[in-house]
Amino acid sequence: MIRTRLIISLLILVPYLLSASERSVKRQVIKLLGTEIISRADKVLYEKPVTITSFSCDRSAGGIHDFYSEGDYWWPDPENPDGPYIQRDGMTNPGNFTEHRKAMIRLSQITGLLASAYKITGDERYARQAFLNYKSWFADTATRMNPSLLYAQAIKGRFTGRGTGIIDTIHLIEVARALLVLEKATCADKKLLEAVKSWFSEYLKWLMTHQYGIDEMNARNNHATCWFMQVASFARLTGNEKILDFCRQRYLDILLPEQMGPDGSFPQELGRTKPYGYSLFNLDAMTMVCLILSDKNNDLINYKTSEGKSLRKGIEFLYPFVADKKQWPFRKDVMYWDQWPVAHPFLVFGAYFFGEKSWLNTWKLLDHFPSNEEVIRNLPVRNPIIWMK
Repeated sequence: MIRTRLIISLLILVPYLLSASERSVKRQVIKLLGTEIISRADKVLYEKPVTITSFSCDRSAGGIHDFYSEGDYWWPDPENPDGPYIQRDGMTNPGNFTEHRKAMIRLSQITGLLASAYKITGDERYARQAFLNYKSWFADTATRMNPSLLYAQAIKGRFTGRGTGIIDTIHLIEVARALLVLEKATCADKKLLEAVKSWFSEYLKWLMTHQYGIDEMNARNNHATCWFMQVASFARLTGNEKILDFCRQRYLDILLPEQMGPDGSFPQELGRTKPYGYSLFNLDAMTMVCLILSDKNNDLINYKTSEGKSLRKGIEFLYPFVADKKQWPFRKDVMYWDQWPVAHPFLVFGAYFFGEKSWLNTWKLLDHFPSNEEVIRNLPVRNPIIWMK
């Protein structure tokens, strides 16, 4: 424990080429979360990797290496129990097959924790354990997942898979980001790094060319935001500048101007049965799109349309209802109303980008390690340290 505290203290004092607000936020994040991150990372140091090949569902039309999930809001028809499922928007069916999604979330949690612990301490034990998971998921032919999503969010009696299922792999964005941190370790195996990046290149190609991916790219709500968040993250990992430029242009021309209302809200999300949760989710995703796509030559974080729409405006609209949910002027979510908000990425990165202390102070008070499955499913970014310069 003394060693951990010393390492964290030293890291906090290291000068970075950051603005004063960025430096301050990073210091406070490490101080708040560092000890807990290392404690949690220590607990997974000896856990064996678990991939989707450990679970199967007889309703899947795919094979053992194909990711499979079922549409969350689809249920058996009471009038025809053996027939096609019917929709109950916003109401999650607890009988759905979710084991592949849980396994992917576990991968994301583990690699994010280990990369954070490695970044804080420099201890290569964390990197070596993370690489075992990367090997199992993306390189080992016996346990790897196929780089496609043909059978995600299937609906019994209707579809063996849907484009909307692509949202299930939002949990790979921190897996990709963590690798950019971990590849600097001296224990990194070049052949494994190449194999993992090759997997993500293949998945990128599938996302860009398969009709499922094209449909998600052209969606008008959080599904499009999440598609771009994923594609940008995987393109950043694989160094695909052409795709990064494509994503930037779509954000400027379509994502921001068409999704955001004049007041900073997201009308498409407010029209859903869970308007609060979906608004939080979409703002988190849009924040990550801006973070991933911004560099010294491209500033999406501070970009503003001629109508005044911007990432900052989106945060300014939603923040008061995070600080005090009782002020929410729209209808309550039909499920999981009480579980939101948590420590959302848009709060900590909003403070990191714009220096708003109130956003950071609110973020500090919220739950950083939620246990509710629905919340975890809709919170793909849990490790802010690996995203900071």
